[in-house]
Amino acid sequence: MDIQITKVITTLCLFFVTAIAEILGCYFPYLILNQGKSHWFWLPTVFSLAVFVWLLTLHPAASGRIYAAYGGIYIFTALMWLRYVDQVVLTRWDVLGGLVVISGAMMIILQPQGLIR
Repeated sequence: MDIQITKVITTLCLFFVTAIAEILGCYFPYLILNQGKSHWFWLPTVFSLAVFVWLLTLHPAASGRIYAAYGGIYIFTALMWLRYVDQVVLTRWDVLGGLVVISGAMMIILQPQGLIR
């Protein structure tokens, strides 16, 4: 496989895993505070947020461009969470918005001399 394609796939996977860790870090407190779940859920909360922060250090660089691209992937991942974890049917506006942000993130990631060099 071409090295550029491998870097793009690796970066996208890293962004998706980072987004899931960030979402979990917010989801567990939601379960505790709004759903009355056990306070033991603070343990996976801390773990998820620690993993999230660690994963951020693995991103290609700490820059506005990286965070902008990650933001698009995060929004897309949050919509997938909404659909498949929370079991909420996405509206056509959700789907369109998800496609817009994932397209924007891919433009940032794939631009000449962009994130993947």
